[in-house]
Amino acid sequence: MTPSTTTATPARSSAKPQSMRAALPALIGLCLTMLVEMVDNSILNIALPTIGRDLSASPTDLQWIVGAYSLTFGGLLMVGGTLGDMLGRRRTLLVGLALFGASGLAVLLVSNPAQLIAVRAVSGAFAALIAPLTMSLIFRLFDRDDLRTKAIGLIMVVSMIGFAVGPTLAGLAIASWPWQALLVLNAPIAAIAWLGVRFGVDRDDPADRRPGGADIPGALLSVAALGLLLYSFTSGVDNGWTSPITLGVTAGGIAALVGFVWRERTAMHPMLDLKLLALPTVRGSAILQTGVMMAMVGVMFVSTQLYQFAWGWSAFQAGLANLPFVAGMLLAGPFVDRAVAKYGHRRTATGGTALVLISLLVWIYAVGHGFIWCAIAMLIMTAGMRTIMTTGAVALLGALPETHTSIGSAMNDTAQELGNAVGVAIVGTVMAAVVGSSLPQGAWDAATVAGFVHSQQISFAILAVIVVVLGAIGLRSFTDSTETEEH
Repeated sequence: MTPSTTTATPARSSAKPQSMRAALPALIGLCLTMLVEMVDNSILNIALPTIGRDLSASPTDLQWIVGAYSLTFGGLLMVGGTLGDMLGRRRTLLVGLALFGASGLAVLLVSNPAQLIAVRAVSGAFAALIAPLTMSLIFRLFDRDDLRTKAIGLIMVVSMIGFAVGPTLAGLAIASWPWQALLVLNAPIAAIAWLGVRFGVDRDDPADRRPGGADIPGALLSVAALGLLLYSFTSGVDNGWTSPITLGVTAGGIAALVGFVWRERTAMHPMLDLKLLALPTVRGSAILQTGVMMAMVGVMFVSTQLYQFAWGWSAFQAGLANLPFVAGMLLAGPFVDRAVAKYGHRRTATGGTALVLISLLVWIYAVGHGFIWCAIAMLIMTAGMRTIMTTGAVALLGALPETHTSIGSAMNDTAQELGNAVGVAIVGTVMAAVVGSSLPQGAWDAATVAGFVHSQQISFAILAVIVVVLGAIGLRSFTDSTETEEH
């Protein structure tokens, strides 16, 4: 028995790919998984004016068409990570991909804004099954630290490019196809990703599963808290900030949040182990990423409406106008690891945060002075985002034990999706409060354009303050380490 056991252990270790090329099928499958999930996160932004006209949607409807996905995605990511750790990451990912692809087809049945919001919420729930497991499987694909670092960097690049390139692809697509095609295309892409994972990733090892149950009450409380608190913004504009409805919704959101914290402190198998947030790097990364994601998503939400509503551009032109988002991430990529090696995590992340803040100040000027300034602001913003997201993700995952990599990835994505939902809520609420709860169809007059531009200048100023405050809190927890795998 001893000789066979001795031979089995190295055999299992040697099965791990020893180069990026050897892991190519798995990398393709996992990168496509991350790509389809992130593209779906932002792909409808460019189509919002078209959707608004087609479904007679109000600005509040458009806000929730975008926000519903982030709400269920962010609220259920921890459950997805827990299920992966319990049932097997590969198995859970394959199920999630199949359901995610199928949910995209449901858009063919949509005939009003409420139905589309429901479809987006369901898609976000299934996306929560795939996002944390993608990062976890990338992390576990190799047993060499250098290959892990390269793979994490690759998946982060794919993630951010997918998020930024979504509007560009959407603009190209709806020039020839109905907007529904943007979600229907999820099905074939998810199918290809499913095949890559199925045949490129080894079966789950039962020894890697962790015991315990999925914290469904905690998940429901987290979604309820986030949903009610975000809806309080909408209700404040529609019904008045001191109306009984708004106060009741806000109180319900606070009660759900308190209930969530109590549940996570007392549950035998909590969805989120609050002790993990006591780790400085984990807490700091989550806070920082939430703040900067609010800024980026807020800008992306309103920029496509600026181009199409205020400037009268076509969806195709507006899609191409988002290319600086992609360029900024690609150009910044080679400098991130060098910056970490030379300056450490804290100073590198501080530089990235400063770039995001500068970009918001440029945006305040840009919305009233033409696209060149908008393009400059996009380049600056995405360079900062690329720096923060890469540094933060590696630091957060490295701070956790290997048995919690799925949960760690879920925490990373939850922080981003929380920023996503809140960023859209902030700019959508300011827009509705300044411009009105309904926007005119067709060409806008000068007064409407001026009101829209003013509302976005207010939004960007608010987001800049948020980035300063959350950045100051988050950056204090980072270290000056230059080792990408130390945390």
